[in-house]
Amino acid sequence: MAVKIRLKRMGSKRNAFYRVVVADARKPRDGRFIEELGYYNPTTEPATIKINEEKALEWLNKGALPSDTVKSLFRKEGIMAKYHEQK
Repeated sequence: MAVKIRLKRMGSKRNAFYRVVVADARKPRDGRFIEELGYYNPTTEPATIKINEEKALEWLNKGALPSDTVKSLFRKEGIMAKYHEQK
């Protein structure tokens, strides 16, 4: 099973926020997911990012692939640096 860490869109029109979730790659964007890792709200100034670092590192070590946007969020939070140090 291909597992991805990606964003799930929430909120109303023109007022979107996103949840960072671990999901099967074959499921739709807003469909069923395995676990929620945190959230990202780009509408606030500055953008709000809250991610559970332990769970994120655990899933990365298990082989879950982050999407491009999630990878950039992980870089901002320092999670990718910790992941590369562990390797």
